[in-house]
Amino acid sequence: MEVQIFGLKKSAATRAAERFFKERRVKIHFVDLAQRPIAKGELGRFTQKFGLTALLDLEGKAYERLNLGYLRLTEEGLTQRVMDNPEVLRLPLVRMGKHLSYGEALEDWKAWMAP
Repeated sequence: MEVQIFGLKKSAATRAAERFFKERRVKIHFVDLAQRPIAKGELGRFTQKFGLTALLDLEGKAYERLNLGYLRLTEEGLTQRVMDNPEVLRLPLVRMGKHLSYGEALEDWKAWMAP
């Protein structure tokens, strides 16, 4: 089994996801969004399943700092802002095969690991 984690090293939730999978000896492919932005297609997988607004951290400082609550952006414009500023997302974004999750989704991750 292999899991792909999109997140930021400074994010506690991202570190928790890494720890969860490491403890279960799952191979991790970590993408640090501070170093490399998420691909548009990859972000599209998550937005298709959850919707872009569900992925946003509406109470976060980055969301407030960028005034995203006040701006009227198209879906394309908002997607570009998210790609440029990954800290507005509820991190981590986790993909294991066809399974997707965002934020600290311990129950989802446990379900993926069940035989």
